[in-house]
Order: sequence, then structure tokens, then C-alpha cells
Amino acid sequence: MAENLAVPWDLAFLPDGDALVTLRDSGQVVRIRPGTDPVTVGTVPGVVAGGEGGLLGLALSPTFATDGVLYAYHTAASDNRIVRLTYSGGSLSGGDVVVSGIPRSAIHNGGRIRFGPDGMLYAGTGDGSIRGNAQDLTSLGGKILRVRPDGSVPADNPYGSLVWTYGHRNVQGIGWDASGRMFASEFGQDSYDELNLIRRGGNYGWPIVEGPSRDARFVAPLRTWPVADASPSGIAVTGQGVVYLAALRGQRLWRVMVTADGTAQSSDALYQGAYGRLRHVAVGRDGRLWIVTSNRFRGTPVPTDDRVVILPDLA
Repeated sequence: MAENLAVPWDLAFLPDGDALVTLRDSGQVVRIRPGTDPVTVGTVPGVVAGGEGGLLGLALSPTFATDGVLYAYHTAASDNRIVRLTYSGGSLSGGDVVVSGIPRSAIHNGGRIRFGPDGMLYAGTGDGSIRGNAQDLTSLGGKILRVRPDGSVPADNPYGSLVWTYGHRNVQGIGWDASGRMFASEFGQDSYDELNLIRRGGNYGWPIVEGPSRDARFVAPLRTWPVADASPSGIAVTGQGVVYLAALRGQRLWRVMVTADGTAQSSDALYQGAYGRLRHVAVGRDGRLWIVTSNRFRGTPVPTDDRVVILPDLA
């Protein structure tokens, strides 16, 4: 679909099937479509890139078809933020801040945002390289946040704040299956990366535990991998509990089958080494899986990297 992109991070599908792709370091958003070169549609204001930070997640609002509103998650000079933009006439405008104060760092900035089936905006954040943030309910770091489109706190959030779940190290993938179950990927440190089933108000253990635990205070992961095999970033959830995870260090696409009772029944490693580091995977309007590579950052790029590739045979 596209090649020679400079550190792409996320994509969002437009109603006509084209995609908007964020470029982390430049703060630009490009539009891609079959048979044409990517076109820059705008630059998100206030992006201060560095390390793993920059322009990260992108999400179209549920009302995008009528008002062109979308949201971006980015690193600013002092924090990570969620901003509201408008896409109209082939270009971006705006940049009003709806959430600020998410801890920033050279690492662990989180960054994925998605609207859930309830119409709320969810954001995966990182601990900002300060472990204690993850267990601190007054911090927005190391959390999954749940936000009203105007940036306010939903009345039914569990802690009277934007915090939906906590005890996370670095969440970069979120998605829902057909029955409304929410899943999230999480980077581990030295031992285990995780796929989690997200429960309202849950504590997922970091930094007290990493990976499996029998401690009743914490929600145990659905599936774990050695960090060399995964480092999962974006995820796609298709059908009834089929979860795909884009693996950076693992350089493969993981497929996990989750049963109706919430058990990870099986997992398969797909396309191992075929495309290098995978930053994101998504289901396109055409029902096929799209992957975003991340080889210009900590990888070994081929001449056409970085790329957006459609996989014809999985979704």
C-alpha cells in the first residue's frame, strides 16, 4: 500500500477505505490509497519527538462521517497529550488539547487510542520510565484511560478520574471483539510480554509482578511470551476473540484464539521475519489485515522501508 515512510506508527481508516497514517518523528499525517504515492494532509501542532515519543495514535470519532473530527495522541515538550483535530477537504486543522499530563519519557509513552463500543475514547499509556506511576491512581501513566470525547471524566469510571485500569508498564495495543470484550497488549521488561483481557477497574500488577501471577490482587494475563519473541505494539481483534498482535522485537504477527470463557486457547506465529519489526496491525474496510512496519527505528531496513502492507489471507 505504501513504502518509504519515515517511522509510521498508527493508521485510521477513512469511510472510503483509504487510510491516514501518523509519522512519529515529523508529526505529519499522510493519506494512503492503492496505486498512488502517500500525500501529506497536515502536521499535528505541538509534537516534540524524541526516543519512542512523537506523533503516535490516531482515532476517528464515531461522528467522523458528519463532522470530520478525529483525535491524536502525541508527545509534547513536557507531557503526552490527546488532541482533537478536524479533517476536511483533504487537510487537517485544529489541535485542541482534550487530555494532558500523561507522563512522557524517552521510553514508555504508550500512545494507542481507540473509540470503544460505548462511544468513549480509550488510551493506552506507559509508566514514563517511572515504575511507581503504574500503581499510583493519581498519575495518568501506566494506565488505560477512558475519556469522554470532550476530555471529561465519564460518570461511571471506577475511580472518579480518567483511569479505567492500572498497573500497566506500556500499553500500545487496544481492541474489542464482537461481544464487547476489550483486549490490550503490554510490553514486559525482562521476562514476559502480555495480552490482557481488560476489566473495569482492574490492577494488572506492574511493577509488583511481570507476567503470570497467582496474587489475587492482580488480573492475570491471558497469554504471555518471552520478550525476545514479541514486544507487542498494535493489535487487531477480528470475529469472536481472534486477536492479532504486531511484534516489534519478535518480528512476527501473533494470532491468539480466545474462547468464550476468556481462555487463550491457542497462539500461532505468522510471517516470522518476513517484514521485520511490526508496529501495528489493523482490519481494513475491505476485511483484510494491514500491517505497519517499524524498521527505520531500531531495525534493519530494506530499501523500501518503512511500509504499509496488506495481508490477503488471514482476516
